[in-house]
Amino acid sequence: MSIEGIKNRIKKYVMDLGVDDIGFANLVDYSSPQSPKIDTLFPEAKSMVVMAFKETSSCESPSNQLCMNGRMDLMEFSRSCNYKTSRFLDREFNVRAMSVPMSYPLDMSAKSMGLIGEVSLRHAALAAGLGNFGRHNLIIHPRFGTRVIFTAILSELDLPSDPPVTEDLCTDCKICIESCPAGALNEEGKTDRLKCLRVSQPHGIGGSIGFWNKFIKSSADEQKKMFLSEDFMRLYQAQIIGFHYYCFKCYTSCPIGQI
Repeated sequence: MSIEGIKNRIKKYVMDLGVDDIGFANLVDYSSPQSPKIDTLFPEAKSMVVMAFKETSSCESPSNQLCMNGRMDLMEFSRSCNYKTSRFLDREFNVRAMSVPMSYPLDMSAKSMGLIGEVSLRHAALAAGLGNFGRHNLIIHPRFGTRVIFTAILSELDLPSDPPVTEDLCTDCKICIESCPAGALNEEGKTDRLKCLRVSQPHGIGGSIGFWNKFIKSSADEQKKMFLSEDFMRLYQAQIIGFHYYCFKCYTSCPIGQI
């Protein structure tokens, strides 16, 4: 089977799963400034299948519960597609394939502190011709705009990259900068991740440390009140989920691709 035949066969399988778009990236074209080198993760890997999933309109809701449930639905669906595609590559082409989902677990060592993925899916999407970077440092897809997440499959298949998106999709309107409640996008070319996390995940590690630090310094009566507080209930729920986003502004504010 020709290279194009292999790519078309994979593309048909993936799109039939309900994935919104797919691209291919040869690893010689992939470069991430912070993530580990691919050969330290999967030495025999030669290319990536990169899949794009459009966010639902749930991210627009004033209800955080609807926003977060929409994101969790998307995460579950994308994980299922990753698993099925990995198995497909293994079965149909007799190659090893490894799944790179969109989120947790992450390396929580002191070096990365859960802020750096094993594979940068933004840079993978860039190499696979699925879009280019906007002022908000997210990938803008030619059709879906910013409201898209990516996953990838590393494999031993030696496939060429798809053509890059050469059009500058970002209009530099700066709406994303003005809409960011954390001021995390003020410096061009950089997202201040700690500023972002304080607002987008207020009940993450930082929030948990703050709560328990206050708890151990409080009286018994104050501790009882803290256990009945909304803050504790939100911490409890975030720990069950594993994370809990309270802000989707960089996704929802960007006008590119919106109807």
